[in-house]
Amino acid sequence: MPRTAREKSESGIYHVMLRGVNKQQIFEDDEDCQKFLQVLKDCKEICEFELFAYCLMGNHIHLLLRANKEPIETVFKRIGSRFVYWYNIKYERHGHLFQDRYKSEPVDDDNYFRVVLRYILRNPVKAGLCKKPKDYKYSNCTDYLSQNQSGLTDTTLAFDLIGKSEFENYINTDNDDKCLEFEIQTTVRLTDEKARKIIEKKSKCQNVAEFQELPKDRRDKYLKYFKEKGLSIRQISRLTGTPKGIVERVVK
Repeated sequence: MPRTAREKSESGIYHVMLRGVNKQQIFEDDEDCQKFLQVLKDCKEICEFELFAYCLMGNHIHLLLRANKEPIETVFKRIGSRFVYWYNIKYERHGHLFQDRYKSEPVDDDNYFRVVLRYILRNPVKAGLCKKPKDYKYSNCTDYLSQNQSGLTDTTLAFDLIGKSEFENYINTDNDDKCLEFEIQTTVRLTDEKARKIIEKKSKCQNVAEFQELPKDRRDKYLKYFKEKGLSIRQISRLTGTPKGIVERVVK
């Protein structure tokens, strides 16, 4: 079946999401996050896109940007190829890291720009990772609220539309914003941090790549153990890189 043509933005602004293949973790540690941001910065200089918001969320990424010099397809080809090349060397793995092609939606009016910006910066709050957007380490919220900006964020448009003095109050406001999103799991029995500690302690694997190298019998034994310890099937799949169907078959 041919792919559906990507909807083009008249403004050039897109809300873009990348997700790990099989919903697995993309960012295993701080170094991975820092490397992705460096790749983002390098590609920004090459492609000359404007970056309004980003949020790195473990197994997926949110971005709000405007393509200028190069089309969005080229922008993400550059970002993906650079980061995945580095990532595969670090974790001694092969193949794709991101699931399929990226998902995107056009952002063609001022009101929806405000909605998407707040949605991205509040993503960690809704996921229970922090109490306020500014507390999350791997979004660019602090670029809007601090005098010490990273140089990665283009803040002018957001301040023009929201107001610099009103910005923090706006993003801290509880809301029912709905945007393009991946399926969100709402019934996690354990936090990912606690689940990851259980996985590492039992399997002695420090990351997804190591777990995927385990012999099948040991892998299956660990999958059953994780389920018994309260991890959900989706959590086990995401944090070990094991396809959900295999986890379901093994733990049933």
